[in-house]
Amino acid sequence: MHELGITQNMLDLVLEEARKVGAKRVGKINLVLGEMSGITGESVEFYFQMLSKGTIAQGATLSFEIIPTQARCRNCGESFARKEPDWLCPRCGSTDLESISGNELSIQSIEVD
Repeated sequence: MHELGITQNMLDLVLEEARKVGAKRVGKINLVLGEMSGITGESVEFYFQMLSKGTIAQGATLSFEIIPTQARCRNCGESFARKEPDWLCPRCGSTDLESISGNELSIQSIEVD
């Protein structure tokens, strides 16, 4: 359900930026989502269709770039793709890991007319 609030915030930002440039219509919104962000594209699309009705963003296409989860071991420095439930460094077996990607959630670009 947190996708509703996130989608509303995203739409507010898009509309604000579109107004700044005098856009008549928002055609496409390019989003970046990390695998571990907890956000699903399907939910964002569902809420976006509902929330954008009657705005210049109604009918806009949403595009998602999914960023894979990457981690770095603080013990040995190894960087690797992290998959559930694997929370161990493949080189040294340490659990002292830092996330270096996969939590992203941002608007990459907006295409307007």
